[in-house]
Amino acid sequence: MKIQRYETGIVGLPRAEGPLSGGSGDVAEFITIKIITDDGIEGIGYSGFASSIMVKALKETVDALLAEIVGEDPRRVEHINTHLRNIAGGGAPAGLVTRAVSGIDVALWDIKGKAASEPVHRLLGGYRDTVPTYASGFLWRTFDLERLATTSKDLVKQGFKAMKFRMGAEDSAKKEIARMQTMREAVGDEITLMLDINQGWDVNTAITIGRELAAYDLYWLEDPINHQDFEGLARVADALDTPIAAGEYHYGIEPFRTQVERRSIDIVMVDLLRAGGITQWMKAAHLAESYNLPVVTHLATEVLMHCLAACPNGTYVEHMPWTFAMFNEEPNVVNGEIVLPQSPGLGLSFNEDNLQKYAVS
Repeated sequence: MKIQRYETGIVGLPRAEGPLSGGSGDVAEFITIKIITDDGIEGIGYSGFASSIMVKALKETVDALLAEIVGEDPRRVEHINTHLRNIAGGGAPAGLVTRAVSGIDVALWDIKGKAASEPVHRLLGGYRDTVPTYASGFLWRTFDLERLATTSKDLVKQGFKAMKFRMGAEDSAKKEIARMQTMREAVGDEITLMLDINQGWDVNTAITIGRELAAYDLYWLEDPINHQDFEGLARVADALDTPIAAGEYHYGIEPFRTQVERRSIDIVMVDLLRAGGITQWMKAAHLAESYNLPVVTHLATEVLMHCLAACPNGTYVEHMPWTFAMFNEEPNVVNGEIVLPQSPGLGLSFNEDNLQKYAVS
């Protein structure tokens, strides 16, 4: 089996709310990837979650790297992943290179699954067929308290048993705690709550407010300070009873070794497109397992549900709907868990009508 050709495009998917939208709407842009083999198997993936001004450069990077692997056996995912990262720079794996390689890697795993007539989660280990999920992308720091309460209650009605909200933009600790109190009172004690600060605090603020947050039974406190401050994050993790989750901002797998060695985090969060695709994501997950730490996903729900389902130390998949319009299929959530597809590969197909509708020239 050989890679015969490829196709790429750009889509701008509507995003009602987001971390950069200020509550006024936004667009998430992605590079769509199709890799076609000489025997007609098509693997799909995408690159993205980069700044809008970098999308053109990202597509050019994806195209350049895809051209380098025409004629390769697509099932040799480790070989191709390493080769592309080496020829594209050879230094620290970061930025557009890793985002491009990641999307290509996902499409290769889709081919690998289809060629083997197995779903990707089974090829990766097949630990289980359902994975717990939490609602994300619905509860932003731009929301007032009333909207926080209303939206969170609606998520419970939809069947979610866990959800994440955002803080870190208020001008006082009292106002931050009020957001936490509102959330807990709105959903009750049985719903699991995660909190994301998106690097909005300094070390002292994280410790001071974090100690008060403990009374509300948080499942995790995510990225309270700058992601590169490993020592500062270790101070926060040591001072608080609430587990610290972090890792989404890191490229490659080496930073995860640094984090766990320095005891900076309690829950390892790995981003698919920054880590280096499925191939590299699984390495970070196994690294976490070797330190007896749980692993959770970041974005890319429809792909990472396969990865988490293969991990004995996997706990939660982030249910983020920003990419769903690209596909004909959506993750199937039943009683707070995603039921994994049993069809070969990723179990996904591009929605060609939407790719045309949202195409960016």
